[in-house]
Amino acid sequence: MDVGVYERGERVGGECSVAAAAARAGATADGFAWIGLVEPSDDELAELADVWNQHPLAVEDAIHAHQRPKLDRYGDTIFVVLKTARYIDHNEVFEFGEVMLFVSREAVITVRHGQGCDLPAIRRQLEADPQRLAIGPSEVLLAIADHVVDGYEDTVAAVESDIDEIQSDVFAGPSARHAERIFKLKREVLEFRQAVLPLAAPTRLLAEGHLAPIPADCRPYFANVHDHVARAGGRVEAIDALLDGALHANVAQVGMRQNEDMRKISAWVAIVSIPTMIAGIYGMNFEHMPELESRFGYPAVLAVIVLACYGLYRNFKRRDWL
Repeated sequence: MDVGVYERGERVGGECSVAAAAARAGATADGFAWIGLVEPSDDELAELADVWNQHPLAVEDAIHAHQRPKLDRYGDTIFVVLKTARYIDHNEVFEFGEVMLFVSREAVITVRHGQGCDLPAIRRQLEADPQRLAIGPSEVLLAIADHVVDGYEDTVAAVESDIDEIQSDVFAGPSARHAERIFKLKREVLEFRQAVLPLAAPTRLLAEGHLAPIPADCRPYFANVHDHVARAGGRVEAIDALLDGALHANVAQVGMRQNEDMRKISAWVAIVSIPTMIAGIYGMNFEHMPELESRFGYPAVLAVIVLACYGLYRNFKRRDWL
């Protein structure tokens, strides 16, 4: 737990207890407390809920995690859930985390689950710019949301690179392995989509205002974050469509390859059936077969077999069956 109190953008007194931070933040008009937690226990969140009078439903969501991106209002406090995402390129899987924020005029409480967001680095960055931090808890929310959404765009770029590789492999030759890879990545993209698209509504609310802790001066910056979310969402939709197209193309190519194989098999069966049929006729051992007494019967039959097989071979070759 990292507890800090800020006045006019400067951190005062180093770290302190939650109760002391609440008293200090409540005693000044231009100060606030920032409490950061990483995968807290029930007791830690219960202490914060008692000191800062947080709603039990929001506290329950922060404990259990696995929430959709959302924004809930509880009196003068807003509860925001952000989903972080990181793409592991060599495994072609996503790694997700969550950041929950309780934002009021006197405090911002951040709860992180997973490794997707470096909140200490964001805190150091803001502490190095007191002018921004002096704006208050809304600036902390803005910095974290902007960092998470920028991570979406980096993640999308990495996925698009792998999709280009998949498309090249698919059109180089059909394979069941391609279908397995595409389906696996499509399932991962679906989960990523559920992290990005629901965030559009909360960022729109922040951009439009009408929320107590968000000053009017911050709304254009939240509008910019909302635009980035919309752009990332559009790219995720495009990625999903590209994966659908690659999967259908691979299935179509596999079907065409199977049809080609069947045509080749059918053509060779037809060619082989000619000598089989003729040999079968002359292998019936009838006593009265005029050709058996002919001096040129054997070479004539061989010539008929060769010519018939060659004629069928040329015909199938001309029709691209062979």
